[in-house]
Amino acid sequence: MFEAEVHQLLREFLRQQGHNQWPHHLTMARLVARALRLGRSALLQTGSTAAYRGHYRLSYLMPALIWPGPIVLVVPHAIHQQLVQDQIPTLLQTLPTVKSIQIGHRWPGESFQGILITTPSAWLSAQLSSASTVSSHEVQTPAFPPNIVTLIDGIDPLVDWARKELTCSIDDTDWHQLGLAYPSEQRIIRDLRVKLTHLAFQHPDNPYSCYLADAEEYALLIEVYEHLEQTPLGLEALPITWQRFRHQIKQDDGMTWLQINRQSGQLTLQCAPISLAEILQPIWERQPIILIGAAIDEARRAESYRQRLGLNDLTCLKFTPDRHQDGIQLYAPDQLPMPNSNQFPNAILQEIRNLLQLSETRTQPTVIMVGDNPLKAQIGSILAAEYGSRVQVERPEISENGILVTGWEFWQDYRLHCPAPGLLIITTLPIPSLENPLVAGQVAYFKRRRQDWFRLFLLPTALQTLQLAIAPISAQQGKVALLDNRVNHRSYGRVILKALNPIAQSNYIDPSWLTPVNQTL
Repeated sequence: MFEAEVHQLLREFLRQQGHNQWPHHLTMARLVARALRLGRSALLQTGSTAAYRGHYRLSYLMPALIWPGPIVLVVPHAIHQQLVQDQIPTLLQTLPTVKSIQIGHRWPGESFQGILITTPSAWLSAQLSSASTVSSHEVQTPAFPPNIVTLIDGIDPLVDWARKELTCSIDDTDWHQLGLAYPSEQRIIRDLRVKLTHLAFQHPDNPYSCYLADAEEYALLIEVYEHLEQTPLGLEALPITWQRFRHQIKQDDGMTWLQINRQSGQLTLQCAPISLAEILQPIWERQPIILIGAAIDEARRAESYRQRLGLNDLTCLKFTPDRHQDGIQLYAPDQLPMPNSNQFPNAILQEIRNLLQLSETRTQPTVIMVGDNPLKAQIGSILAAEYGSRVQVERPEISENGILVTGWEFWQDYRLHCPAPGLLIITTLPIPSLENPLVAGQVAYFKRRRQDWFRLFLLPTALQTLQLAIAPISAQQGKVALLDNRVNHRSYGRVILKALNPIAQSNYIDPSWLTPVNQTL
């Protein structure tokens, strides 16, 4: 059987190379081999620490390289070089067969039986493109033909990837093109645009620089289309971007928002669907899919995640973390004020000062996660006055004993390129804020359907963000301080602590963690 061949070859390779960083190599390789042989889709969760290290990739590369049929391998661009310059060449040196490897955004040809490596953006864009947006030649020869086994690695941001591809935007260029398409209506188009821009800039400033379109703004958008429909040209002359935007804003499951730049005075209109299941479901049915993620769902069967993406029945497996190599020492005090308290900023600032006495802060970077933008700036400013140039606020350069004050989005992008911190301080849980209009729009969608918006949306998002954020610390069994007291006093706190396992938890700072006074710098 194919699975037995993969098992034997990978076991021998691991023995020769001395690889023992991940205990689930052989299990995962057999599952991938089985999915390839049967053409059955699978969903595998490796765990955030394994994903951070990237060692698990050997487990799907081995069966992919010896499988006789063609495969599409979808991975983020940042991983391409690691695969083609390191892991794949190393494996090919030990395998009895040679498989062609190509990188590109289109399938090389009908006779190609190798592996095509592409990006999530290229693959999703091709899958989501409708026949009306491509030429007839492209319709006859799709970028990625159906029925070719497709393996997607790193699917944790898959929801964001898909929504980004489905987002329609109207900017200055699109307004100009609309005027060219309807030259006799340029004055009316300009007047409606001025009214819409005026309304948009009446919104109070917020950290996100975006606002859900209210009834008056939405009515103006509809007025643009209604007026053009009554012209001799009708709606047939609409530029393609305006066609897509019109189709999207008419959907009941979408949201429309205004993105503004107050410095330049620019306004961008955007709309996107909230529910992705019906849109994505046909994609999964076109070919066998092997989805690999770090921490996409707390449940082994990933029911909530599959429901959001329209994934039907498929093989699911969630690997347990290695308690001998992974894990964190978690400090979670239970006497701090709640994040919405006026006393919270001063209380956590004192805790941060105490934690900066830990020995790890002298020889390794320290990362302080602050989700609230004003509080992030305040903490960064105060610490810079006390610790000088060691403190950086969302800067990509950090010294060996530097202190990085950052928000969640910056850290998600930077963590793979930053030296692993010895201490991670989390001031508040990464529960999406309802002050963010895009979060509020999605919550409103769940409320309209009388669904549990916290358990179905906010909490899973927070858990995934948190697990990915601590992965560099878990990889070296470092220390994490969680200063959000909700983890101790809210019912969902137990779910969060479980997601962080394996942990050694304490509600006080162990004296052995502290640096002796005569060793401080």
